[in-house]
Amino acid sequence: MNDADNNDDINDLINALDGIDDVAYDLLAEELRRAAAILDPVPAGLRQIAVDAFALHDLEARIAELTFDSVVDAIPVRGATDVPRMLTFHAGGVTVDVELSAQGLMGQVLPPQTADIEVLSGPQAGSPLTTDDMGRFTHGEPPVGPFALRLRTGGGVLVTDWLTA
Repeated sequence: MNDADNNDDINDLINALDGIDDVAYDLLAEELRRAAAILDPVPAGLRQIAVDAFALHDLEARIAELTFDSVVDAIPVRGATDVPRMLTFHAGGVTVDVELSAQGLMGQVLPPQTADIEVLSGPQAGSPLTTDDMGRFTHGEPPVGPFALRLRTGGGVLVTDWLTA
């Protein structure tokens, strides 16, 4: 089979997919992903190279160090249940305060400034957030597993320490 035959097969498949609805398309795409994972898995070495390359893509980012974690630094209140976890990160002149609860996370960048924020959870793209004029942000889903925040401000890129939710 040559490249022209492959291109014809691909074009036939694309033309056949033009008439299906989004649900059927998503189901087919998921089935093809599973088949590819079984029949042609990504080699472990290549996967590790990709993860390492992803880790370097923010090489110029400043690391915002965890300076307060209520799990470690606060005195527990007797009888309190479902208490939100309070976190504070510092990098240069920027402070990021975060409250983590079962309802999600909310926080504030100080001094107040506009920032694009991503909630990172592994090598996949983060959930995008934007601060308001007071530097506040909210995310309606609590992070699952290890997470970090990436902030893009006028002063550059900041990445918080990774924590387990």
